[in-house]
Amino acid sequence: MSPTPTNATGVRHPYRWVVLLLSWAAFTMTAVDRSTWGPASVSVGEHLGVSLAGLGVFATGYYIGYVISNAAGGVLTDWLGGRVVISSTLFVAGGFMILFGETTSVAVGIAFQACVGVFAGCDYSAGVKLISQWFPEQDRGFAMGIFMTATSLGTVIANAIVPSLIEVSSWRTSYHVFGIASMVVAVLCFFLVRNGTETTAGPARELPKLGPLVRNRDLFLLGLAGFGGLWGTYGFITWSNALMIKGNHISPVQAGAVVAIFGIAAVVAKPLIGVISDVFGGKRKVLTVVVLGAFVATLLLFGTANSLTAFLWIAPFLGIAAYVYSPLMVALIPNLSGVRLAGSAAGATNAFWQLGSTIVPVVLGVVFQATGSFFLAFATLAAGPLLGMLLMLAVREHGAPQAVPNAGDTAKAVA
Repeated sequence: MSPTPTNATGVRHPYRWVVLLLSWAAFTMTAVDRSTWGPASVSVGEHLGVSLAGLGVFATGYYIGYVISNAAGGVLTDWLGGRVVISSTLFVAGGFMILFGETTSVAVGIAFQACVGVFAGCDYSAGVKLISQWFPEQDRGFAMGIFMTATSLGTVIANAIVPSLIEVSSWRTSYHVFGIASMVVAVLCFFLVRNGTETTAGPARELPKLGPLVRNRDLFLLGLAGFGGLWGTYGFITWSNALMIKGNHISPVQAGAVVAIFGIAAVVAKPLIGVISDVFGGKRKVLTVVVLGAFVATLLLFGTANSLTAFLWIAPFLGIAAYVYSPLMVALIPNLSGVRLAGSAAGATNAFWQLGSTIVPVVLGVVFQATGSFFLAFATLAAGPLLGMLLMLAVREHGAPQAVPNAGDTAKAVA
């Protein structure tokens, strides 16, 4: 007799919290690594002699690597298991952070940023896979909400710490510190994380069959919608510091405070939106559409501001809108794909999402340098979530057959 899936019985193993904590910690570190560029970019550009528009190339180099690793990392996760993928790739990403802190060449610096992205992109799909295995569907909105606080918390940490590190030391120090921290978290994941039994038995060692994903219309639309959302979110993270400094003459520390508040609001809101979606029976499409619409409005409002006080008032509302669509979208993925292919589906959709992150830094740099308009820069950002909102209207929200470890097998997995 085949085992009864955990999702069907509602059995909850206590070890799931260890899995969630370490998956979140790994994802937080790669988010910190990614967000370090925003507050450090002006200093790096001055040190290496890079123009304002040229700074976007560094971020694009990172996101090119990140897109590649998301597409491949999801397949590796379904094949090898989340534990191996999340620990090994985070460790190497930390190493390249340290190397970037030593660079004196623009070309080598861009290459190192791309390498950080290549290895940092795998822990997202590995985390989604592990959480999908250990948390039943009825609890997954809250779990994914906690997991996805990592992206906004990374922004908070980087913007709270990096400007001060630059003032007392240099931009290099921030890359060294966060690189070492990433490697420490990777070691903890290697020794403490366990896969669900689905990835410890024979079938999990076979390459996943991706045909059902390729033919899944709703996953494709979700991928394109996330492209629009992340166009706005990571365009803001990458450029907001420099835009406020150059466009409104805000000091680097003040700009960092604005973006830190932006991220703090999202840290609080993400688990809350997950709970709300769970309470409403896991219906997440309508909530996603509403949030993306609010994101468009707050970006345009931020673009009309011209003082530190206005930025500080708008930042928390913008932070909520810029981030809380992501746990809703991520929680939809296992429902649309099934847990067996959750890693591959998460990696594939996030690869689409991150294309927005890859393109927007260069586009926004060109727009601002050509027009000098703070508002037009933010209107360019707002076009992304507007597209995402329209595409989400066409997504059909439905469940997929689940395949996760049962209560007895999870105990074996922990052992």
